[in-house]
Amino acid sequence: MSQPTILGFDTSGHHCAAALLCGDNQIAAVQEDMAKGQAERLMPLLQELMDQEGFSWADLDAIAVGIGPGNFTGIRIGVSAARGLALGLGIPAIGVSSFELLRGPNSVADHRPQLVSLPAPRGTNFLQLFKDGHAVAAPDHVTVSADGLADYQLEAGIDIIGDNVLGLWSLLSKTPQDAQPAGLERDIEQIPATLVKIASDKFAKGTMSAPAPLYVRAADAAPPRDAPPVILP
Repeated sequence: MSQPTILGFDTSGHHCAAALLCGDNQIAAVQEDMAKGQAERLMPLLQELMDQEGFSWADLDAIAVGIGPGNFTGIRIGVSAARGLALGLGIPAIGVSSFELLRGPNSVADHRPQLVSLPAPRGTNFLQLFKDGHAVAAPDHVTVSADGLADYQLEAGIDIIGDNVLGLWSLLSKTPQDAQPAGLERDIEQIPATLVKIASDKFAKGTMSAPAPLYVRAADAAPPRDAPPVILP
């Protein structure tokens, strides 16, 4: 299909973001910041975006969704919506991770070896290695310390991008400590536009699989403080 139309959205952070792309041309993108309420806002936002640009659900060739890591509830909201829409419309759903979003809109075509770092709770980091445009291993949740990074060995010429680049470089690099790291601190920018571009490249290459939440770490679920109710005989 020469000009696929893809609707993408992400609710894995404190936002509700969506974009519509047809072929190589982004039609529209919107991002609303919100700490909660993504479940109630997502479908109306998608419908508004489609109506505004004169598209119907039948015009779509694929759905794209951000799969995290990020907010547990937000990831579930987005992935569930994407699976339901894809099933109802009979089209594929394409997952895009936050690691891929951080690599930028050319993530699939960028073949440079990279260690991608995302901030995680309590001063830790999520790490994933990329090569030839795709992840080469599952992501890790690490403490940036000599012990926490004991299993990591960087190949020559690799870039480190994302969060805490200097800390990672000082522990992993075999060059002098005052050397400039081959990488840079960066945050994810233009989430909806980047998401649909990556999804479009995956669609073109046929490298698609059903989206699943990418949590990396276990949920911070505390046991209830109140005593359980007494069950009467």
